[in-house]
Amino acid sequence: MTDLQSFLVHLDGTRRAETRLDLALRLALPWRARVSALFAVERSHLPLLPVGPGIPPLPPDIRMEAEHRRHALAVYDQASVVSGQPCEWLDSDGAPVIETFTQRALLADLLFLGQWDPDDPASADVPADFVESVVIGSGRPAWIVPHTGELARSPDVVLLAWKPTRECARALAAAIPFLQNANHVHLVEEDGDEMQPLPVKVRDYLHLYGIERVHEHARLTSEDAGEQLLSIASDCDADLLVMGCYGHSRARELLLGGVTRTVLDSMTLPVLMAH
Repeated sequence: MTDLQSFLVHLDGTRRAETRLDLALRLALPWRARVSALFAVERSHLPLLPVGPGIPPLPPDIRMEAEHRRHALAVYDQASVVSGQPCEWLDSDGAPVIETFTQRALLADLLFLGQWDPDDPASADVPADFVESVVIGSGRPAWIVPHTGELARSPDVVLLAWKPTRECARALAAAIPFLQNANHVHLVEEDGDEMQPLPVKVRDYLHLYGIERVHEHARLTSEDAGEQLLSIASDCDADLLVMGCYGHSRARELLLGGVTRTVLDSMTLPVLMAH
């Protein structure tokens, strides 16, 4: 089994922060992996009103940041007591959230992040593109927790979405221990690779790790592939979706691939992805 030794969890003021930390502590047990919880939020600014020349802008709304820090600390304390496991507390102290978390993520084996929730007011202190920015910027695999729904204690049904790219290869490598422990593994591939002179046989690769029983689905077509993928995950009652994360920066704007964007926006199950 692949050893995982370092987990990094994002904490903020959102209601799902507790879910992310509890999950990380539970999944860390087989390896006794170190779990670090990093509180990282953007400092909120009060709305600027028309003011006269020479009057400085209003300072950050320290009250909101302090409230979210108290929430995160309470989550951290409770999770540490319930799990009985050591857990490291880290605080970005108002530094740029994406840059700070990305730098810390470079030496983590697995990240635990939360799907952005537009209906949770506490999400306002984290950039809407936080998840994809960290995954692409750090190159580290990340377990993305959906903003709604119950989570399995450990993934029993895993859906692997495969195409022959480095992004999928990295996601698959990170997912091997969870695929090995799952009772049901499903595989869906992108249409077209079977026409290559030497097509990649991902099922043979899985067999090398003792993952023998793999249920293969019809290949994804290029149109609406994201919706197809989420539909298959729902049909097989998957606890975890494994896939690559596609995107790049252009003129300081992060541009995501269509499937990645669809999944991050509409996911209702955890997703393990890598860039």
